[in-house]
Amino acid sequence: MGKKKKWMAAVGIASALLLAGCGSEESGSDSSTGGEEDKETTFKVGVTQIAEHPSLDAAFEGFKKALEEAGLEVEYDVQNAQGDANNNAPIAQNFVGDGVDLIFANSTPSAQSALNATKDIPIVFTSVTDAVGAELVKSMENTEGNVTGTLDNHPDAIPNTVKFIDEQFEGQTVGLVYNSGEQNSIAQIEMVKEAGKNTDLKFVEATVSTTAEVKQATESLVGKADVIYIITDNTVVSGLDSVIMVANENDIPLFVGELDSVAKGGFAAYGFDYADIGYEAGVMAAQILKGEKQPSELPVQYPQNLKLVINKKAAEEMNIEIKEEWDGLAEYLE
Repeated sequence: MGKKKKWMAAVGIASALLLAGCGSEESGSDSSTGGEEDKETTFKVGVTQIAEHPSLDAAFEGFKKALEEAGLEVEYDVQNAQGDANNNAPIAQNFVGDGVDLIFANSTPSAQSALNATKDIPIVFTSVTDAVGAELVKSMENTEGNVTGTLDNHPDAIPNTVKFIDEQFEGQTVGLVYNSGEQNSIAQIEMVKEAGKNTDLKFVEATVSTTAEVKQATESLVGKADVIYIITDNTVVSGLDSVIMVANENDIPLFVGELDSVAKGGFAAYGFDYADIGYEAGVMAAQILKGEKQPSELPVQYPQNLKLVINKKAAEEMNIEIKEEWDGLAEYLE
């Protein structure tokens, strides 16, 4: 009997310790719940970006600025596909697995992969040229889903550029270098050709699939193209130094699709600041995270400001004479 009592007492103590341990876990759970409540004011945003180049980086900076000015505490998980579209899907799937509060997709392929990965987590994109053509939204005004954002394509940018080339340059053949596997680029090339229908311009194309091919593709245009026009193609812009080198060495005027590429050494662009479209996307994201709006209630936006910027140093490198009549049309980078 004495041994049995001792054994029962030991079982009782063990049971008490076990219950105490469970009570500790519940306490930890309570603490964790409190942490989760605190976490409600610290949002986790997954950032997926197709490649590293100044325009996309500026868009992300603008996005962060908007959320900061909205007073939101945000933890960013930044993932870069390094120019390889195959990396976009696993990046998006990881964000879904992590249960992020919102996905910021910085490029067309990044946004497409994010939308393929989730119909529940809000997605805000920027640096997208044709959101409808990319099947991200039903229409500009009515997105009808969990995605919205801002475009990097002002409707007047490409027509104005084609018109300027036609009216201000003697050469009639325009060289186009782009990634034929990027929907964003195909849409722009079609717009370029459409804008050229009412001119005497002809177009010659060189396509690439990776940044490593950009220099050779550009060199293939020497002797064929009087002017080169680089749209906002992520692959080519990532290798823009090679394009600039070829243009400088062969005195070929180089038009580009955005202002960061002008600052880098392109001759001219009708463009806007990518920081601005990133900021506008950030304003949308803030409204969504605060619960003020659903993505479907926020129409897709065009860039708000468009201007012609000419790089005088690049003009000198490409042996382009600056005309006085451009003074009233353009802003100059010295």
